[in-house]
Amino acid sequence: MKKKAIIISIKSYNLSKKEIKLLSKNKPWGLILFKRNIKSLNQLEDLIIKIRKTSKDTKFPIMIDEEGGTVTRLSNVIDHSINQKLFGDLYKSHKKISNKIYKNYIDNLCILLRNIGININTVPVLDVLRKNTNKIIGSRSFSDKSSIVSELGKICINQYHLNKIATVIKHIPGHGCSTIDSHLRLPKVRLSYKELNKRDFIPFKSSKSRFAMTAHILYEKIDKDNVATFSNKIISDIIRKKMKYKGILISDDISMKALKFDLVTNAKKSISAGCNIVLYCGGKYEESLKLLKALPFVDEFTAKKTSEFYKFLR
Repeated sequence: MKKKAIIISIKSYNLSKKEIKLLSKNKPWGLILFKRNIKSLNQLEDLIIKIRKTSKDTKFPIMIDEEGGTVTRLSNVIDHSINQKLFGDLYKSHKKISNKIYKNYIDNLCILLRNIGININTVPVLDVLRKNTNKIIGSRSFSDKSSIVSELGKICINQYHLNKIATVIKHIPGHGCSTIDSHLRLPKVRLSYKELNKRDFIPFKSSKSRFAMTAHILYEKIDKDNVATFSNKIISDIIRKKMKYKGILISDDISMKALKFDLVTNAKKSISAGCNIVLYCGGKYEESLKLLKALPFVDEFTAKKTSEFYKFLR
């Protein structure tokens, strides 16, 4: 499958002439949408149709961060104030009711996403809350209990799959242990593997999600030199072997300030460490072009998994 190992983003509500050329000639693996790309449902549907027509791929991967609450890209068209913690809190007192309402909520959201043309949503957040978890996670997490995060995470993935939309678990191997927002600077976690494995790592184990997104966190007692996204040790030994994750691994946004190098270096280091695809959210044409030229086509593993994803969409 001749696609470059990157998910790009675009600047505004419509494709520019340069972006049309980018999609048709340079072959990114997929595209992620943001609030800056969404004005109305009709406009969004038209944009997605044009993206797929330009890419000459009727199943071209189009991703969105539609968690609800503090992370909603569709706020211009729907009031989506529901967050994951609402379901986690309800689960503690009314497990069956929580699960039933959550499934129904996902089904309804999926109807909208599918009608628009989106085939990947970057949920669920499987980070486990701690007393000092940075507010960037906050209500995006289901709970401070690993068991609840695991249970609701599995329900989320399964329900999206029933609706023929893929999920992206995040932020693997766990962001709840961080006191710092990785959008702004590098979080450093000093907990041991044993401590993390008892709590933070649990919800990510043996996940059936087709996609996973890495955490830009330095776990100092596991790999003191490399942030997880750049760490072959964490990706190979922990995510792949110990967590047994078998899907496509996507880096978190390579333009985040937790990563200290230039975009091309960040992208190459991510791929070298074991990420299958890198994510670029800046939406700048020049940077997207530079990255597309610098990055390789997806490897055999990613091509195989992508083909499986396309068959799943049928």
